[in-house]
Amino acid sequence: MSLDALRDLIPAYAKDISLNLSSLASETVLNDQQKWGCFLASAHAVATVPVVRAIEAAAADKLSPEALNAARAAAAIMGMNNIYYRSLHLMKNKEYGTLPARLRMNVIANPGVDKMDFELWCTAVSAINGCGACIDAHEAPLRQHGFTAPQVQAALRIGAVVHAASRVVASAEALNA
Repeated sequence: MSLDALRDLIPAYAKDISLNLSSLASETVLNDQQKWGCFLASAHAVATVPVVRAIEAAAADKLSPEALNAARAAAAIMGMNNIYYRSLHLMKNKEYGTLPARLRMNVIANPGVDKMDFELWCTAVSAINGCGACIDAHEAPLRQHGFTAPQVQAALRIGAVVHAASRVVASAEALNA
């Protein structure tokens, strides 16, 4: 399945989502690894089968095997961290924030790709998962390493559109089941 085939799964009432997928795929503020890693990590974060398949296919010739795995790893590790750190942030009892997490997060230190690309993908996934603490934690080093606000915003836009496309496709599948 291609990105065009994915766009075909999006009903007419969500045309804006389809158009945004297309425009983000041709976005140039990020390099291909950064852009397609955001797409892939975001798709895996939402885990809607047709969307994952389409974006995996679209990214396959744009990302190295190491980058493909790192994007998947960003979705996996943030799936855990976003829940944990969002919970700490929301809890009134701040004692939990003083305790060691005691969760393995080795992939963050050694993702197998450029560390800042991985941070960018983690930022997109953290936005999908709604963890402000993680968004801030991943955005800060990006800005310190020269990423611009439009580059970080592009990752957030990709996450938002992939999330919306995933929800719309899942909803359309439910109607057609």
